[in-house]
Amino acid sequence: MEEPIRPYKNEPLGKKAQVTTMFNTISKEYDGLNRVISFGIDVKWRKKVVQIVADSKPETVLDIATGTGDLAIALAKTCAAKITGLDIAEGMLEIGRKKLSEQSIDSVEMLVGDAENIPFEEATFEAVTVAFGVRNFENLEKGLSEIYRVLKPGGVLVVLETAVPRKTPFKQGYYLYNRFVLPTIGKLFSKDRSAYRYLSESAAAFPHGKAFNNILQKTGFDAVEDHPQTFGVASIYLCKK
Repeated sequence: MEEPIRPYKNEPLGKKAQVTTMFNTISKEYDGLNRVISFGIDVKWRKKVVQIVADSKPETVLDIATGTGDLAIALAKTCAAKITGLDIAEGMLEIGRKKLSEQSIDSVEMLVGDAENIPFEEATFEAVTVAFGVRNFENLEKGLSEIYRVLKPGGVLVVLETAVPRKTPFKQGYYLYNRFVLPTIGKLFSKDRSAYRYLSESAAAFPHGKAFNNILQKTGFDAVEDHPQTFGVASIYLCKK
């Protein structure tokens, strides 16, 4: 079995523990660097996710790997729903809670929790979202199975995740950016250089497109769709229980 990509290659801790440490370490710089790395395009992608979720008119939404809360907050501003943000890194959640307080948003609750052991009963939520989080699962299929469990029948899952462009010259450009530019930005502006190497490597290795569609279907999801974004550097996946 192929060794999972981890942030700290020489540390004995498993991927989940390492990812938790990594995001706690970079939490204060994460938002700013994320805008720089994606040239701000990630904001546009999140808006599309919000619109897809809003179209289903859910009353309860779980945002997994909520981080500092950007997607949860955007959902709260558009959907008349109770939003629960779940993340394994308390440092990221602290920043998210500060954003909620500053914007006087009371429809979002942020909780520490593991996506592979979601602390809710079966069929609790009408929609689940994950933005740039599934590639950080230690066991991808276990995490997706947990999402399936907590979704109500007919509920929707919307995943936003990085992908690798298939067409020339975007594929070559993506490789050069991911291999050289992104890690360099991390080295210059982050106190945790390993974090941005990991983000680069995990993005390139994630099973995107049809490969991820197949995993979603294997987990039990129906009506699986994927919609490439911005020359294929990311994809939005939509499916139902």
